[in-house]
Amino acid sequence: MPNLSDVITALEELYPPQWAESWDAVGLVCGDPDAEVGRVLFAVDPVQAVVDEAVAWGADLVVTHHPLYLRGTTSVAATTFKGRVVHTLIRQGIALHVAHTNADHADPGVSDALAEAVGLRVTGPLVPDPTDPAGRRGGGRIGVLPEPMTLAAFAAQVAAGLPATATGVRVSGDPERTISRVAVCGGSGDSFFAEVRAAGVDAYVTADLRHHPASEASEAAPVALVDAAHWATEWPWLDLAARSLTEAAGKHGWQLETKVSTVVTDPWTGHAPMPYTA
Repeated sequence: MPNLSDVITALEELYPPQWAESWDAVGLVCGDPDAEVGRVLFAVDPVQAVVDEAVAWGADLVVTHHPLYLRGTTSVAATTFKGRVVHTLIRQGIALHVAHTNADHADPGVSDALAEAVGLRVTGPLVPDPTDPAGRRGGGRIGVLPEPMTLAAFAAQVAAGLPATATGVRVSGDPERTISRVAVCGGSGDSFFAEVRAAGVDAYVTADLRHHPASEASEAAPVALVDAAHWATEWPWLDLAARSLTEAAGKHGWQLETKVSTVVTDPWTGHAPMPYTA
């Protein structure tokens, strides 16, 4: 089996930390670089339910998309829920590694996986990384459908392609509008509305759309909005990352087992439909 340091090197070749945003917190959170790694669990959130799953499965390493300590801390005491996560991991000899915005910007990355999940063929990044001569890296992706379809049909396809959450998928736009060219961004994507308009797409699939930005975007341009749960739009990346690490392990001759967590860590747990009145 490889050492943790070997596996981290492979992960950082896939998702180099220098591709992360300056405000981000990526990389190894806890773990002994010399410890052997045989099982790697991939998850979106470093929460206790995921750590408990890692313990039950016998994982040696957990790779999450979201950081545990994005803004830093002065204590990892088990008196807080994040501290309990750290204590559980260390007691069980499990390492934690984070690939966040570096995975967003990678090729292929989080939005590539989202595009594939909702039935799109990627043609390029929504916000290109100027340091990438190939023009493939960057924030979000632009893709095309194999055949045009109505917004209603496309929204149903998005809902079917992503893991189920309590909030489901929200849609803004004429349900009969024809959709062919689509922008996507895994996670919170309302900061990219200007780029979406400039791209001339028919629809934008993302998460966490707030009232005012969504309202203003709908008024500014006839782009349909498809808003899914944050967790759901990033979950497809886990399988991509697991497959990529498995391929790297095969090249090195490592005995390494990977698993994608199916624990739903979206914070919303219920949905009460409101009777519609005109």
